[in-house]
Order: sequence, then C-alpha cells, then structure tokens
Amino acid sequence: MKRLYTVKGLLLAGTLLLAEAPAFAEGYQVNTLSTRQLGMGHTGFALKLGAESQFFNPAGMAFMENKVEADASFNAIMPTATATVAGKEYKTDCDPSTPFSVFGAFSILDNLKAGISVYTPYGSSINWTDHWPGATLNQSVKLSAFTVQPTVAWRVIPGLSVGAGLTLTWGSVNLHKGLLSGEQLDQLIHLLAPQLPVPSFASITPASAQLTGNAGIACGVNLGAMYDISRNVTAGINFRSKSMMKVKSGKANVEYAVTDPTIQGMLAQRLDGLSKTEFTAEMPLPAVLGFGASWHNNRWTAAFDAQLTFWSAYKSLDIEFKGADDLNQHLEKNYHNSWLVRGGVEWKAAKRLDVRAGLMVDFSPCDKEYYNPETPGMTKIEPTLGCTFNPTDWLGVNVGFMYVAGLGVDDASYTTENIITKQPVTFTADYKLHSFTASLGVSLRF
Repeated sequence: MKRLYTVKGLLLAGTLLLAEAPAFAEGYQVNTLSTRQLGMGHTGFALKLGAESQFFNPAGMAFMENKVEADASFNAIMPTATATVAGKEYKTDCDPSTPFSVFGAFSILDNLKAGISVYTPYGSSINWTDHWPGATLNQSVKLSAFTVQPTVAWRVIPGLSVGAGLTLTWGSVNLHKGLLSGEQLDQLIHLLAPQLPVPSFASITPASAQLTGNAGIACGVNLGAMYDISRNVTAGINFRSKSMMKVKSGKANVEYAVTDPTIQGMLAQRLDGLSKTEFTAEMPLPAVLGFGASWHNNRWTAAFDAQLTFWSAYKSLDIEFKGADDLNQHLEKNYHNSWLVRGGVEWKAAKRLDVRAGLMVDFSPCDKEYYNPETPGMTKIEPTLGCTFNPTDWLGVNVGFMYVAGLGVDDASYTTENIITKQPVTFTADYKLHSFTASLGVSLRF
C-alpha cells in the first residue's frame, strides 16, 4: 500500500508541475492586450492611450480627452512547436487560442478619470499529441487566466499624472500527461508478472492522466506614473505587484491506451487511485517593473519600453497532499529574472488612417536544465504590424498582426524519476517555436 501511494504521489506531483508552469512561464505570457498597440510592438508605458492605459500604465488614462472611451480586442494565436529527439522531429497539433481584452473609462473631472477592464494576461494551448517520446512530460494543455481591474488616474499638474488599479486574477487548466512510457510498462510487467509475454509498447503511451484544476482569486496592484519632459517627449514607469495563485483542490482521471484486459487491470490497480487524490499548491505571479519613453508630434509617434519580470520569485513548486503529509513535494524550478524590450512607431498616414510597426525581443527565464516541453520558453523575436481606420470621429477599427520567431534551444533537458526503478530519467530534445497572431479591435470615443 505504501508503494502504491508513493507512485501516486510522484505521478500527481509531476502532473501538477506541468499544469501550473504554462500559466506563468514566458512562453505563455500574453502580449496581445490591445489590437492597436500590438501593431506598435505592444508599447505603452509612456503613451497616453486613454482607456487602454489601464493595463500598460494607469497614469496615462489621466490625459484622456473624451468623456467616455471603450476599447475591445480579440485575438487568434496560432503556435507551432517542434522537438527533435534522436534525430526525429515531432510537431505540435495546436488549436488557436483566443485571448481578449475590454477596457472602459470615463471622466469624473478634467484631471480625474476612472475605468474598469477585463483581460486575459495568460492563456494558450499546446498539443504534442498522445504518443510522442516526451508524453510523460506533456501531451497537451489548455489554460486560461482572467483579470478584472478597476482603475483611477489623477493628473496632479498639467504634465504629471499618477494611476492605480486593483487586479483580481483567477484561472483554470486542463492537462493531459502520460503516466509511464512503453518502456516503463515493460519493466512493470517484468517486475509484477514475469510469466506474461511482453509485447512492444514503444509506439504508445500506455496510461495518461487528465488533470483539471481551478485557481482562486489572486489580488495585486497595477501602479504607474507619467511625466511630459517636454512638449514632444514623455516618460513613464509602471509596476505590477507580485501576487499568489492558489489551487485549493485538483482532480485527475486516468485513461488507458492498452486494450489487453490483463495488463490494463494491472495498471488500474496502481493508477486508478489517482482519480481520488486531491492536492493543494500555490505559485507566484511575479512582479513586473516597466520603463518607457515616447516621442511624438502631429504625424509621428515613436515609443520604447523595457520590462523586467522578477521570475526569480519562482524558485520551486511546493505541493501538499491532503491526508498524506509524508508525500509533500518540493520541486525545483530556479527561474531567473528576464527582460522584454519593445519598440514601435505610428504614422498618421491620412486623416482617418493610422499605420503602425513594431518589434519585441522576449528573453527567456528558463534554464536548459529545467526545460519542459509544455512551455517552449526560448528567447523570441516578435515583429508586428497594424493600422486603425476611423470611419467616423467616434469609431475606430483596429487590425494588428504579430509573428513570433523562437531562436531555438538545443540539448534542452528535464529530469524526472522513473516510477518503477526510482532512478532519475532525463529527457533531452532540440526545440523550435514560431507562431502567428491576428488581432481585431474596436475603439469608441464620446
């Protein structure tokens, strides 16, 4: 019985690790919070964006000239990742993910504004398929996170403003993960039933777990300040605080690819109990500090942002099992702080047409020795294009595009424990990633 629960604990620990990591790793940090700004490299720390400033820098909302503003953005992210294992390439089969954002703001006084926003700061999906060689690390994952942020902004003097927002974030995850490989099943049969003939399971993942979990609401703050250095130059600073996402309970279901009733029964004897085990865990949403500068005149706007994410807060994942304290897990992650730099330009090409272009460079916080395929977290180059057509003075239609080119990671590895022998097993692969994002938005001004 002790052996059974130990296996369950190790399997569930690995499953939870995979379930949580994508929600916070840079590979799944969404850079599509505004269609308009996506085309301009997603810059905004030093730009006066009206209602959309609630995310980028709340202080910018204080310069809003209209009585009421509303913006909505809808995105389709289409990623493709590949892993080369022992000279053979394996490719993901991913459905598009669809993050969105909605911002609303209104004027209380000439120098005092308020607003509320709903957006998806994290959310994506990846599907490596059920029977690829890294299935015991990840088969597929779908996750989403949602934030509601009420915000106020005050223009203290004509060229200086401050702003603050309260962030309320929650999320959910649905993950498939292989519990053992075909080779490990061969070992299990040989150990428990040596009289049985051992078929070849090399091409399948004999047993998998589907894990679902919900994270409760995590609270944080989004603070900013903005200052006009001159008529044409503006500087801004933004800080988003660290907050904790907590999973109070999670459940898993076991699925079998083995059809032989004897072997399936042998697996079920050891794995079906996984469906009855609950866990608790918590992880940080790391703090973010951003600096920006912009230059602007009647026809042109140029902006540059630098963002530091304090990923060093994510050193480990601690998991506690209800009713089984001796199985609590301490899993090393060892992320390091990373930078995201962004630049963009906007040109008022005509009275009712604005054209934009930008570039982002997103540096990875992941070390090669802790590299899991559920989050291909490599450094990425991200060029963007976009435009806005204003058919009337109060309506704008925004279009944006972004291409993500991962720089690739060779000999990336992750070490787990063989559930049969209890010996460490290292999975190594060369990873590549690219994706395309299309975004459509609407802006209203009254």
